[in-house]
Amino acid sequence: MAKEEREIKRRFGVVNFELRKYPRYALDLPIEYWQIDSSKNHLGRTINVSEGGLMLFISEQIEIGQNLKLKFFFGSSLNLSFIEAQVEVVWKDIRLVEDDDYRIGVKFVDISPGDKDKLKNLLKNLMNLKSSSKLKTPSGFP
Repeated sequence: MAKEEREIKRRFGVVNFELRKYPRYALDLPIEYWQIDSSKNHLGRTINVSEGGLMLFISEQIEIGQNLKLKFFFGSSLNLSFIEAQVEVVWKDIRLVEDDDYRIGVKFVDISPGDKDKLKNLLKNLMNLKSSSKLKTPSGFP
């Protein structure tokens, strides 16, 4: 057997590991936000939520590094609750369509202990819903 035939052939590929400190949950919730130096509020929506921050759809262009105050609302119509926090814009997408919203990512920079607990409970409930909604195979099926 020739030396070339005895060598192990090495193969290379691409692996994409998502290294996030906090898991994200797809969640469409209404938000109200305003710039720190303004009292004029704007409306938007969450795309996903984590313990570290949010992905948002908003109607105005915001710069990376800008701080915002925001509230996001959750719960049933009979038991509506909200979480309020100060966030910093950490990334933004380009707006592809003129009438479309801007997509941005924000991280929490100031959130009260009570609102932090509400956020953790919301995410814990989402995790429980996700795990309890997995379909189980009926008996008699492989």
